[in-house]
Amino acid sequence: MGSRVAMLVQEFRTEVVPPAERWDLWQDVATRTHVPNLLRSERSDDFRATMRVLPLGELQIAELDLPQLDTVRTPRTIRRFDPEVYQVNCQLAGDGGMAQDGNESVFGAGHLVVADSSLPYDVRINRTSERTTTVVVSVPRARLPLPPRAVRRLLAVPVPVDRGMGGTLYRWLADVARRAEEFTEADAPTLASVTTDLLACVLGGCLDSEDALPPESRRRALHTRIRDFIDQNLGDPSLSPATVAAAHGISVRHLHQLFAAEGEAPAAWVRHRRLERCRRDLADPRLRGRSVRSIAARWGFTDPATFSRVFRRAYGMTPTDHRHHHTGRSA
Repeated sequence: MGSRVAMLVQEFRTEVVPPAERWDLWQDVATRTHVPNLLRSERSDDFRATMRVLPLGELQIAELDLPQLDTVRTPRTIRRFDPEVYQVNCQLAGDGGMAQDGNESVFGAGHLVVADSSLPYDVRINRTSERTTTVVVSVPRARLPLPPRAVRRLLAVPVPVDRGMGGTLYRWLADVARRAEEFTEADAPTLASVTTDLLACVLGGCLDSEDALPPESRRRALHTRIRDFIDQNLGDPSLSPATVAAAHGISVRHLHQLFAAEGEAPAAWVRHRRLERCRRDLADPRLRGRSVRSIAARWGFTDPATFSRVFRRAYGMTPTDHRHHHTGRSA
């Protein structure tokens, strides 16, 4: 208990100062949390923006909500300070454009785009939209297990992240940013490791070089992708180790080995995730109109007696008692 110290999430809001001071505040915050750049905005007279930064050792995840903004990195600002990082922008809402190393593109929600802090770039946020929400991952080049010469081909190239491993990365970054306050310093190494592995797999897939990744990176990324698949399919009663393995083109034995490396078992993990969803729904006053049985069925439990038994074993009370404790409803 004593070792799990709450992680210090840094949050910056320009609206804490008068409108005339907001632009200067943002320039200072952006320089301190990322790299020195030249910034321009049509909204500089009243620049309303927020940033939440989650430091994970050498790696950093930041969620930004912005109005129109141009960010230019020049040879002079590079000489001023260069942390030698990839800045990976995962666009959640809004649009933008980027130019770097001879590549120029536009991108929108559901895209990922990479910049290299050691090369000049020009990023334009909100070319047509009012506001943008983006998650920016800053990861040292030396930490990403891909050849820098290969990654250079992807600079300023939009990568779709709406399916497959890209979708897994997109949901991971959005979820980590949304739940940043829940994590502790003890979680930082795992968060950094999983984020780096997912980035490497997505970018490696674009470069047809995923096979060049270290075996441990491939294993962790596959395990994360499988857990994401399980979460997306909890309501399917046929979800099982066999169907999960088949969906990922691996054997059931390989699936068990992947989970065993994390101290888990596939079937137990599926049951745990289903129970967690049921527990959440039973405690939700907005779902008081749904019966315990329908909530259990929603998350893949087809037999009410079995559901009641495993729920009580996991949480020390029946589903009905749990609901009554949180909502006052007894059925």
